[in-house]
Amino acid sequence: MKLVALFSGGKDSVFAIQKAQEMGHSVEKLATAISQKPESYIFYTPNVGLAFMQSRLLGMQLISKGSTGMDELESKDLKVLLTNLEVEGVVCGAVANKHQKKMIVDVCKELGLKALFPLWGKKPFDILKEMLEQKYEIMVTAAPKKGFTKTWLGKMIDKKAIASLKKKGIDISGESGKLETLVLDCPIFSRKLEITKTEKILEKNRLVYKIIDAKFVDKQIL
Repeated sequence: MKLVALFSGGKDSVFAIQKAQEMGHSVEKLATAISQKPESYIFYTPNVGLAFMQSRLLGMQLISKGSTGMDELESKDLKVLLTNLEVEGVVCGAVANKHQKKMIVDVCKELGLKALFPLWGKKPFDILKEMLEQKYEIMVTAAPKKGFTKTWLGKMIDKKAIASLKKKGIDISGESGKLETLVLDCPIFSRKLEITKTEKILEKNRLVYKIIDAKFVDKQIL
């Protein structure tokens, strides 16, 4: 089945693409909604511009649309984003966000598209463990102000970080709209991202790692 992926550049949206490919589907395009709402529960916001660089690493066309982030308009924004893409279905990295899943399913029904959720219902830490086993390089780009310090910004997720997150009781899926990640490398990237310039920002309720500049680098051949 020809698919478009709802894409943020975060860990679950990238992993969902890989899983869809392993299921035999062809992910041909990426669709990214750029929300004006900093803590959108539906659309990813920190460093969404990096999605354009990641699309090159995936060798896929990226389609984007701005969104006000207003709850009553998110469904409309998503429908416009997914209209006339010449695909048969949509793949999404949602894990447990029932509101997000329902909205996507409803929009897909309107457009005559299939909705695929390869990570749905799985335990977030099990998903993350599998990603690390497959050599995913995942960076924390936003975290709640409560319970976190700026040292978490730019931190790479490894076994030690996972243990700390478990201790904090944080929702590692990030579907609270607070904890956000960025994939720098994974098996389906042709090259990898190297972050070269950043700024740590304190917003009202969260810490944000603003990526100012990045570049492509070749993967090391072992």
